Amino acid sequence: MAGEFLASAKVVETENVGKMSIIDMLAYFEEKGALRVSDLHIKVGVPPTYRIDGNLVKLKGSAVTPEVAKQLIYPLMSDANLKKFEDQNTIDCSYRYGSLQFRINVFRENDGIAAAIRALALDVPKVEEIGFPNNIWEDIVKRRHGLVLMTGVTGAGKSTTIASMIARISQKAACRIITVEDPIEYILAQKHSVISQREVGRDVKSFHEGLKEMMREDPDIIFVGEMRDPETISMTLMAAETGHLVFSTLHTRDATGTVTRILDYFPAGRQAEVRNQLSLGLAYIICQKLIPKKDGTGRIVAMEILNNNYACANLIRHGKIEQIYSQLQTRTRDKPDEKMMTMEKHLSMLVKQGRVDLLEAQKWANNTKTFVDCMQQD
Repeated sequence: MAGEFLASAKVVETENVGKMSIIDMLAYFEEKGALRVSDLHIKVGVPPTYRIDGNLVKLKGSAVTPEVAKQLIYPLMSDANLKKFEDQNTIDCSYRYGSLQFRINVFRENDGIAAAIRALALDVPKVEEIGFPNNIWEDIVKRRHGLVLMTGVTGAGKSTTIASMIARISQKAACRIITVEDPIEYILAQKHSVISQREVGRDVKSFHEGLKEMMREDPDIIFVGEMRDPETISMTLMAAETGHLVFSTLHTRDATGTVTRILDYFPAGRQAEVRNQLSLGLAYIICQKLIPKKDGTGRIVAMEILNNNYACANLIRHGKIEQIYSQLQTRTRDKPDEKMMTMEKHLSMLVKQGRVDLLEAQKWANNTKTFVDCMQQD
């Protein structure tokens, strides 16, 4: 079982620092900071590989063998998780080391077992430190109902942004907050609010089951770790419509793509119904990317923000999704029903502030022509 393998066993030969254990490798995250060193990949046939400032960097040393992979990965799993992994060939779990929490996915692939290990700081960052392009977050944390969707690719910091907003709500208001996550990433402090965090596989069978049970647990604020299937999406929209503030995530790159992705989960015969639900329940879509800083000291957030005002809700209800982008471009004033932002506009702001290189920003833009137009504006 997992207890037969020691996390302190030095099993990987490197050129510069001698043999390393998995504990030594996790310590490197703490030394450099989780904002710079975000991930560690263990795979048979290549040396252990970090993701530093968004780029993959291999350790100089020997490649991981099947036996070394076990010695590195198995100590990070409980006996129950190891048994589940052996039955299902994949497992999500977490591991605590020093000041960091690690989210781990272990899986089998062509060459044997592999793991993707992501670092999460135990302290939730202040919402002011996230990097919002405007003060839209102040409106979000004051809300008491509606769906707030954080979207972006894996590793874009979606959960961190949501945790920062929930932490601020807990600091300011007495609310009942319930989350269902896979796995739990940040431990949220019990300040003025009462917070229950449930983990899929440990405390509840699935996101759908967790949401169904939540409706009997008197929540004010709900966090659904990911909307993965039609049942979870339907219940999330229902919760947002019935007087709850709901946070969730999706893997999409822009606001219009997020609406389309949600609708694509459902057959054509149900899409009108879902469009209506979404138009009524949706509050905000925030699409997030992490862009390398110009000075090479890490990454910075770039966001696209959709505020579901009357005009956007009407476009969603009538299926005119392609027209939403023009709302993001024009409804930018500092008013409660505006404060919108395209990804291209925020990227151009970061370039003009000297925080992101022009060519780097252009690479991350969803629409290069629109980005160029934004750069030419005052």
